[in-house]
Amino acid sequence: MFTGLIEGTGRVVRIAGGSLVVEQTLLRRPPSPGESLAVDGACLTVRSQEGPRLVFDCSGETLARTIAGGYAPGTVVNLERPVALGDLLHGHLVTGHVDCTARVLRMERTGGGATAWFSFPPEHALLLVEKGSAAVSGISLTVASLAPDRFSAALVPETLERTTAGSWAPGHRVNLEFDIVGKYVVRSTGAALAAGRLREQLG
Repeated sequence: MFTGLIEGTGRVVRIAGGSLVVEQTLLRRPPSPGESLAVDGACLTVRSQEGPRLVFDCSGETLARTIAGGYAPGTVVNLERPVALGDLLHGHLVTGHVDCTARVLRMERTGGGATAWFSFPPEHALLLVEKGSAAVSGISLTVASLAPDRFSAALVPETLERTTAGSWAPGHRVNLEFDIVGKYVVRSTGAALAAGRLREQLG
């Protein structure tokens, strides 16, 4: 489990045949083999460590569902280690299980910060609420405004400086993970409605 508070960035060295190598020098304690790390919000397991380089195995599902399939040498990625029980929860609960990818539609700079607009598949509309949370390439952001197929979020200077958000531009692809609490609410509500309809039909 993660919080969406990015600890540092890394740079893709190579990706081939599902093997991803990322070089990083910013994490306070690099993960050991077998440990998890959120890479652009996707939970990956470290296979091996070669100095500052971390090697991961990416499944076909990961490559198809996340932006990892578009990585190339030199791509900068956000990195976060899992939260420990008892730690402060600075962002929101992030599982590292990416729901879909999206694109940056607009970046509007305002002073030292910015407002970013993102697209998202309309079928996920019920999983977003204004002033709720979403993980965008692993960054915990608050939904500022919401439309049927897009939402905006404010980016403070600290986020722009410490994460890949500072380089986002229209067309840039990002990973999206919707709030897990919202997912369970939607699932439970749908099941309750379906059960009610079934009872009506049986009656």
